[in-house]
Amino acid sequence: NGTRVEEFILLGFPGTWQSRVSLVVVFALMYTLTVIGNASIIALVWRNSNLHTPMYFFLCNLSFLEIWYTMGVVPKAIGVMLGTSQTISFSVCILQLFFLLSLGSTECFLLAVMAYDRYLAICYPLRYSSLMNSVLSVRLALSSWLGGFLSISLLAFLTSRLTFCGPDVINHFLCDIDSCLALSCSDTWPVELATFLVSIIVVVASCVVTLVSYMYIISSILRIQSVHGRKKAFSTCSAHLSVVTIWYGSTMFLYVKPSAQNSLDLNKIVNTFNTVVTPLLNPFIYTLRNKEVKLALVRAFQKK
Repeated sequence: NGTRVEEFILLGFPGTWQSRVSLVVVFALMYTLTVIGNASIIALVWRNSNLHTPMYFFLCNLSFLEIWYTMGVVPKAIGVMLGTSQTISFSVCILQLFFLLSLGSTECFLLAVMAYDRYLAICYPLRYSSLMNSVLSVRLALSSWLGGFLSISLLAFLTSRLTFCGPDVINHFLCDIDSCLALSCSDTWPVELATFLVSIIVVVASCVVTLVSYMYIISSILRIQSVHGRKKAFSTCSAHLSVVTIWYGSTMFLYVKPSAQNSLDLNKIVNTFNTVVTPLLNPFIYTLRNKEVKLALVRAFQKK
């Protein structure tokens, strides 16, 4: 028949009530730590004038993004697992899809910008302050946000034009591209092609910028004569490199593929890592691997 589906049922993680409650506790704990951790980084940078540099400005943008990223996923996922909010309207589903993909694209651009910033700092240390000034850093951050949201606009529009005739059960705790394509009863090839092209432009292009930047960074570090100098130079970008490896590994698995034939159950697991675990890890990676942040934290606690 021609009946159009107006809402979906999110399946979440099937299992016993006890297992779902355990997952809810884990999700809630990770959500709380993510918000507190990333908000603490923003507050720490804001209150310490010695951290008012482009690197920490980009880090604040990343932390702000991670807060919104996890807020767009975890509260709804908890409602789905508890069985209190398993339905989601078609319009809200598209909105969540657009919001999460846009933030994910913005993160790709921000990580590339941060890699470029480290390239300038290590390869051109004497000219760094003039090359990466406050105006350029603001423009790069703003371009990352605008580019992330604009690049997903066409994809979200094409997805909203799909027809859904049933079934209406999404095997996930959120609305993503693969789940929508699996349920659509119309031709999904345009959306699959758009997804692949946007992924190439956003993920692969930003990843190439990051890789090229680190090739120059590593080359410059190896030319440093002293062991202490090499360690100090590498410590300034090791935290960012760790975040880049985690983020791009899972993102490429999810989106850089010609079709949506991957296992939805496997996608669900990878999405959990991407949307819940990674935003939690980022603040800890940056604070544990960065001496300036650790010193600022020590001073903040000493004042208290």
